[in-house]
Amino acid sequence: MKYIGTFREGMHVSDVYLCKTKQIALTKAGKEYGSLILQDKTGTVDAKIWDLGSPGVGNFEALDYVYVDADVTVFQGTNQLNVKRIRRAEDVEYIPEDYLPVSSKSIDGMYDQLLTYIRSMKNKNLKELAESFFVEDKRFIKEFKAHSAAKSVHHGFVGGLLEHTLSVVQLCDFFAGHYPALNRDLLLTAAMFHDIGKTRELSNFPENDYTDAGQLLGHIVIGSQMVMSRIEKMPAFPQKLEAELVHCILAHHGELEYGSPKKPALLEAMALNFADNTDAKMETMLEALNGAGDNKGWLGFNRFLDSNIRKTEG
Repeated sequence: MKYIGTFREGMHVSDVYLCKTKQIALTKAGKEYGSLILQDKTGTVDAKIWDLGSPGVGNFEALDYVYVDADVTVFQGTNQLNVKRIRRAEDVEYIPEDYLPVSSKSIDGMYDQLLTYIRSMKNKNLKELAESFFVEDKRFIKEFKAHSAAKSVHHGFVGGLLEHTLSVVQLCDFFAGHYPALNRDLLLTAAMFHDIGKTRELSNFPENDYTDAGQLLGHIVIGSQMVMSRIEKMPAFPQKLEAELVHCILAHHGELEYGSPKKPALLEAMALNFADNTDAKMETMLEALNGAGDNKGWLGFNRFLDSNIRKTEG
């Protein structure tokens, strides 16, 4: 199998991929074409069917596995497939596990690291709250370890939510060591919980799309509700500490226009916002650079980073 991560300009591809999305669009001349996103475990690639009336274009829908005959081209610095023939694949032509993008890091290893941070906490209430999710709640643990952190922007793979969360916790732990005024236990707990709402905002793989709750509420509100609901079962949990923790979750996007119901009003909320934004932006750029393969030139404008980007020389 030719994995998407190995695609290079000029390569010819004849293989099976998961059709993540399918849309019919119009060219400037008013002609219909198919716009697809294809996926395997190494990533995704944009694909175009310029001649929808071709006898080689069969019937298929989004989330079908499709057999594709295509050429690899480059558009604005990113690989793209020019599809010549496409059809729904037969069950015997693919193994589903080959088409789920998975973290390159050990999921169990990352989870063990996360548990180490919980064990290091000194605040009894925060530690008990964290353990109630990450140690005792088997259903939550299974969902958390398997979930992505986003539909497509960054960490959009199995284990992505765990990888992103651990990275944010590690950055916050550094901040706590560098700035002694920070409440380390509060900050680390907020970092662990800041994106847990994504377990309900996004559906499971292979769909990995927004649920109704995700569209209507978003992960910030959902995550806050999950934490408050759990604290309701802990009568000894201080109300002031609960408000501070929930505020950090509500404010972790930093600005109202970025989806935060509140702007950071606590030092810990500000530190969490910086850590979350740092990891998200770094991963977004890394994924864009890695997706360019051997291309060392400018890759064109990236709307998520609001800049034209390229790899460093050397």
